[in-house]
Amino acid sequence: MRSSELAWFGLRTEPFGKEISDDDLWLPSSKALLVDDLVEALEARASVVLTGEPGVGKTCVLRALRKRLASDAFRLTYCHNATLGRRDFYRQLCLALGLTPSATAASVFYAVSTHVEELGRERVHPVFLLDEAHLLHQDVLDHLHILLNYQWDSRALLSLVLIGLPEIETQLERRRNRSLYSRIHHRFVIDDLSHDDTAEYVSYRVQHAGADKALFANDAVALIHEHSTGALRDVDRIAANAMRDALRRKKKVVDRDAVQRVLAGKTPIA
Repeated sequence: MRSSELAWFGLRTEPFGKEISDDDLWLPSSKALLVDDLVEALEARASVVLTGEPGVGKTCVLRALRKRLASDAFRLTYCHNATLGRRDFYRQLCLALGLTPSATAASVFYAVSTHVEELGRERVHPVFLLDEAHLLHQDVLDHLHILLNYQWDSRALLSLVLIGLPEIETQLERRRNRSLYSRIHHRFVIDDLSHDDTAEYVSYRVQHAGADKALFANDAVALIHEHSTGALRDVDRIAANAMRDALRRKKKVVDRDAVQRVLAGKTPIA
């Protein structure tokens, strides 16, 4: 939206844009408790599987986790390209760690594991966050448990956080992956938003954008929740386009009709 269009609703910034700082993230109480559990698990140097359907806020939870962990005690490395073979996966990990990847798979693995041990001597605990983990190749899954094995499997020098769709649980439960799965002691699920969560989220985003009063009618929010099934990305998309529809009809409040028009395809989608 242009600044003049935002001013129509009394806003300073786009309320449902993707760019939002960690300090301004919104989390419902259920997800705040989940972040507490994740922090506790990583402080215990454990590994974690975090699953949820698309758009439920997995990345928001990870960003809140990053903010909570002490930067002098933890080194977080985020990898999101999960469709690589084992050698290229470790090369990606090397680059993310600031290491120079070597030519062979063995030397790349050695560089990563040596770096982890060096961090341990510095009393810094590395955490590898592997997003879209349900897409990991089997040859990578075959090897990850070795990455967790240090000093004859007597020290927890590294934590893995596998983030993905619920299918990752099915993959990990296969007999072939039992060595990895047995080393992951915490399994967390991010649930869909409730209706109250969606209402709180919409209100938070418009207030953060500068609104000093309710911008969405209650029945409009109810319809947004019904059709988004609580997925934040869908809430953002529907709400933003409903605002555009309301603007075209010179409405100061986004009503249920605006949402219905978006869902029926009667309003051009941005």
